[in-house]
Amino acid sequence: MKSIVSDQNPDKLPFWKTKTLAQMTTAEWESLCDGCARCCLNKLEDWDTGQIVWTDVACTLLDGDSCRCKDYPNRAATVPDCIQLTVEEVNTLTWLPPTCAYRLVRDGEDLYWWHPLISGDPETVHQAGISVSGQTVPEDGIELEDYEDHVVTWPGEVPAGSERPAGA
Repeated sequence: MKSIVSDQNPDKLPFWKTKTLAQMTTAEWESLCDGCARCCLNKLEDWDTGQIVWTDVACTLLDGDSCRCKDYPNRAATVPDCIQLTVEEVNTLTWLPPTCAYRLVRDGEDLYWWHPLISGDPETVHQAGISVSGQTVPEDGIELEDYEDHVVTWPGEVPAGSERPAGA
């Protein structure tokens, strides 16, 4: 896969710098997903404070190695609480990872060097340590009360060495 940036006229900015999330085509929207699968991790919310904590417990449909949904087109039928990211959701969700392209674009920030739209390679998200590949346990067989034993902080962090934004 060739980098979208390298295919463009240097005087022309890429779509994520010129369009709002609401203005993007379906293909542009889908291409913003870097394939990290951090959003596919189960999160716990404190009912009293609203604080969200991450777990390393992955959705039943997540392939923990490739970080791809095993049944993306039909995921809501299998996992009714699967949240499909929409412009409205991106504008209201508080738990989007700091590296999430939807969050970055929403906030007027640039994509990171490892994002496939910049690197031209879908593997760089794994090479940079951004994806959940090899770091999760499947939710199947884990009782909800045991999720507290799986609380982690790394999904809400930017790994060392991967923090250099593309435009920096």
